Amino acid sequence: MNKYKAIIFDMDGVLVDTEQFYYNRRQDFMNSQGISIDHLKPSFFIGGNMKGIWPKILGDEYDKWDIEKLQKDYIEHKKNNPLPYKELLFDNVDEVLNTLKKIGYKLALASSSTNHDIDLMLEENNLRKYFTVILSGEDFKETKPNPEIYISAINKLDVDPQEALIIEDSEKGIEAGVNSGSDVWAIEDTRFGMNQSKATLKVSGLSEAISRLV
Repeated sequence: MNKYKAIIFDMDGVLVDTEQFYYNRRQDFMNSQGISIDHLKPSFFIGGNMKGIWPKILGDEYDKWDIEKLQKDYIEHKKNNPLPYKELLFDNVDEVLNTLKKIGYKLALASSSTNHDIDLMLEENNLRKYFTVILSGEDFKETKPNPEIYISAINKLDVDPQEALIIEDSEKGIEAGVNSGSDVWAIEDTRFGMNQSKATLKVSGLSEAISRLV
């Protein structure tokens, strides 16, 4: 085994190919409310969650909206349009996690998604058994790019930051990982125009990542 003792995975865009589904679902909701998000790049939304970005979405119109109600309505829209996680799982995820676990790496999941969505993804794909630590951005005051979720994961795994490798895809997630003191490998983005320049290394997918870890 190399210098890493633990590997921390983001969920969306790393284990499950959810970003396009998120974009379409978000667009449908905004259209139903008469809200335009055309002024924001698709990459702006990736890696974070909605609760803190309504000011960016609404701009000068922010004070005219009941934000609490808007957030509740959006959550309801998401519940009525759940992600088909079984269909969205990347092909080799189970094999990769199983191999890494058998080798002896400690594995964690640290996602900005809600606990409900994380639980749903893990149960539908029978992946919970691989992770020693599972964290949601919902459990922290600030989500990515704040590094708190990754610092917490590192502490719970009982390793030094230099002994943990973080696998991410989003700009926010990469920044959070780097600021936690760990190396960050980015699943290379070819669709959304994300800036992944802060990553320690870019890999084409989990297959390339595991080839460098075994």
